[in-house]
Amino acid sequence: MTDRVTTLRRGARLESVTVAYNALEGGVAVFAGLAAGSVALTGFGIDSVIEVASGVVLWWRLRAELGAARVGPAVEARAARWAGVLLLALAVYLVAESGRRLLTGDRPGESVVGIVLTALSLIVMPLLARAKLRVAASLGSRALRADAHETIVCAWLSATTLVGLGLNAVLGWWWADPVAALGMLPLIVREGIEAWKGEAREGEVA
Repeated sequence: MTDRVTTLRRGARLESVTVAYNALEGGVAVFAGLAAGSVALTGFGIDSVIEVASGVVLWWRLRAELGAARVGPAVEARAARWAGVLLLALAVYLVAESGRRLLTGDRPGESVVGIVLTALSLIVMPLLARAKLRVAASLGSRALRADAHETIVCAWLSATTLVGLGLNAVLGWWWADPVAALGMLPLIVREGIEAWKGEAREGEVA
């Protein structure tokens, strides 16, 4: 029992780090993306902000077994559905804005902040995901395992965004930014549909 309590606390700490990092990442990415006119970076930032809500709900669920909070499956399901709606709305935004920029030739500016941020996330997210998968295996938690996979998706989004920003900055390929944003769509749509259906969150944390 002591080992399980220790593991639950470790999981809650990992979720706390994830929420704090995603909140900071999302805020900086959206600000930098809007400043540079980068649809890929802005979309990446919005996705990070949406992931904060998911992380907070799972943190509550992990703390519940420790007796610090009570969050029922219905609350979790509603939060997941709202996250799914927001992710699908983000996908619509990416399609519309990327299409507009490709058709009009609206060139984004360079974003050194965005390049540094996405490169950092490409290091941080896989480390967090690996740690979550270990804790999920110890707890037998499907919810935490699903959250770890979402963190892996964030890492892929970081890579896609970084490629678009890098090609624009180094080679002047302005179209790489909206194309990178469109490249994010399969991951975001899949994540949104899964969140809406609630399949990844079924069952208790334990």
